[in-house]
Amino acid sequence: MNLRDLLRSASRTFAIGIERLPGTLCEATTVAYLLLRVSDYLEDNEEMPTDEKISLLNQWVNVLRGEADVQAIVQKVAQADASNPDAIVTQHAHEILQHLYSLPPEIQEIILRHVINSTLGMARWTKIGPHVNDEADLDDYMFEVAGRVGYLMTQLFAWYSLFVRRKQNEIMPLAREFGLGLQTVNVIRGMREDFDRGWVYVPQKFLAAIGISSEQMFDPQHRQEALKVLDLMTDKAERHLREALKYVKSLPWWLHGIRLGCIYPLMFAIRTLAVSRRNIEVFETEAKITRAEVKKIVLDTTLWGWSNQWLDKYSQELSVIKK
Repeated sequence: MNLRDLLRSASRTFAIGIERLPGTLCEATTVAYLLLRVSDYLEDNEEMPTDEKISLLNQWVNVLRGEADVQAIVQKVAQADASNPDAIVTQHAHEILQHLYSLPPEIQEIILRHVINSTLGMARWTKIGPHVNDEADLDDYMFEVAGRVGYLMTQLFAWYSLFVRRKQNEIMPLAREFGLGLQTVNVIRGMREDFDRGWVYVPQKFLAAIGISSEQMFDPQHRQEALKVLDLMTDKAERHLREALKYVKSLPWWLHGIRLGCIYPLMFAIRTLAVSRRNIEVFETEAKITRAEVKKIVLDTTLWGWSNQWLDKYSQELSVIKK
């Protein structure tokens, strides 16, 4: 299976944006994304006990540092569920690393540094367990799994573009917000699935402020209180996504491929957030946008995403659910 097939099997949605990136940036981002999916698989694996997950995450870090053989991890997941895309990606970790080593040394360093740091953060949170006390805890977790990705991508863009290189320090805080915004929407979208596997990423202080427990949040008898908690989460996501839009608008119009690589996931997130607002399906399954909406967003932004004024207007349109 080649890299593009692995990328599309892992996430068709993210693949849409990554494949719009120019040349080496596309390959580099594909490699980085797949390496992080290996980390995600080891972190989220429901069949492994916590201690084994922590051990494998640290072993994966040693592989990335060149201090261990990847085959030990590949063999560990050789019999994993083939219906799990992340398991398939992990089974191809050796090939992904070979692609990494074919990239320019500066790109290898950027990717390895951020993937290692993110993986160490995942190991730390796996050890802590499902205990998110307040918003600072949630932001810390989301930074490890997504905010660092914002840093990674910005540094790759800076490698490619002198313009971005000159603005790098200025936009790095926005890169973090971009990651937190996408991840907050992901947390909202996956609340039910996470609860079923024993994790609740909603801060305990949010629950306490409304006066319900994490179990009651998924109890139909407490729907009104649960929706108030959801309001706190969607408001938080919206704050981050507003900063993410500033990040996109800071990229020049002539870097249209790079802009689109950022615009697609941002607009998908804005629309998913709109669909999730005051929506009890979040507590039952998940709220998500349709394929038709995805196609329309891709078409619209490909045509007009070079215009910051248009992006402001379009993001506002996507954030409204028409009755």
